[in-house]
Amino acid sequence: MPTPYLTDEHERLRTWVRHFAEAEVAPRVTEMETAADVDRDLSALIAQQGWIGATIDPAYGGMGAGHIAKTLIIEELSRVSGAMGAMVQASQLGVAKIIHFGSDEQKRTWLPQFADGSCLPTIAVTESGSGSHVLGMHSTARRVGKHYVLNGHKIHVGNSHIGQVHGVVVRTGPGSKGLSAFLVESDRRGFSLTPHRNAMGLHGFSFGELRLDNCRVPATNLIGQEGDGLSIAYSSSTLYGRPNLTAVALGIHQAIMEEAVRYTQERTRYRQPLAKLGTVHRRLGQMQSRLMTARLTAYHAVHLLDQGKACDEELINAKYVNIKMATDSARAAMKIHAAAGLQTDRPVERLFRDVHHLDAPAGTGDIQIHRLAEAALGISRGQWSQRFAHLATTCQASTPATGSRDDGALKPLLVDHRGVAPNSGRVTQSHA
Repeated sequence: MPTPYLTDEHERLRTWVRHFAEAEVAPRVTEMETAADVDRDLSALIAQQGWIGATIDPAYGGMGAGHIAKTLIIEELSRVSGAMGAMVQASQLGVAKIIHFGSDEQKRTWLPQFADGSCLPTIAVTESGSGSHVLGMHSTARRVGKHYVLNGHKIHVGNSHIGQVHGVVVRTGPGSKGLSAFLVESDRRGFSLTPHRNAMGLHGFSFGELRLDNCRVPATNLIGQEGDGLSIAYSSSTLYGRPNLTAVALGIHQAIMEEAVRYTQERTRYRQPLAKLGTVHRRLGQMQSRLMTARLTAYHAVHLLDQGKACDEELINAKYVNIKMATDSARAAMKIHAAAGLQTDRPVERLFRDVHHLDAPAGTGDIQIHRLAEAALGISRGQWSQRFAHLATTCQASTPATGSRDDGALKPLLVDHRGVAPNSGRVTQSHA
């Protein structure tokens, strides 16, 4: 589907990621589904491609390719495996806190490691007793000399069991200014993980629980200033969490559409393809309409973000629309498959389970609607996209603006016939 938002370089990036996903990820999907465990090896291989650094400035070894590029990476991986798309989006979410609030030293230390895939970051905000109510958290940090001592627990942490450094938001004082964020390395004494638990979908991805028991970190691990925790949590969620999950939903939605079309063309009823039956034909048309609409809302929102425009509402709406429409299409695909869709060897069964994991993170659909209502009433709480607009454009200052067709832009994204990005050193085939 042609859009005004993608350049030729973006399309070459899509080709690179799609080739990798079909060659390296697709053969492992069945194994991930069967094991229902964290796939550490595949996660590491994907991270080594450099895609975690999509929005990291090239000065720190990143791609500097922007949010549309990040969306395409997540979308194409999610089309083949929602779990691996979720893995990438969670680590890219973990990058945000350092880009937006990190000190120069933190950026020099961590961003190159994120960019080359040698270290996967996470962000840990949610607690069992507070859920989406961030200010209701109870985990704490107490200053002791040149260190902080952290206590508490976090749940639903994306990449919990493969992340090497966690951005943990805890309480350092009362009220909305009493939250602060810290970098906690996974080998710190007092840091631990509960055993990985199987979930409904996204098999191969971890989103588990971490515990802090008198975990001592140096004061230099404080991200930003004391009291920045709420801003770190909200800005990361708005500018990375929502568009990232939008991209996962879009990739799964595309896979649902492809699987439904394939099934209805292969199956026959009344001596004709199933697709020609009126009710099935209509459902396919509705699914296609939803997919096209969802894709436009997704690309439009991150295009504005790349341009440094105020677009919080567009990012919120993109998440709401994409997840709702992907879920609706998943239900329609299950109706088209009927009893066959209940068999675990059918991709549509996995896709149906996976898409239901996307509503809650970064705010449920109800929360997105609430925020959109605030915007309509003129009582929204400001624009994170506008506040960090300079960071959205800085990384791309040396490349042509979106819409340009200059082949000099994003040169590392070009792909040769082997599926290897020239000059990038990124191998996309296990036998290479």
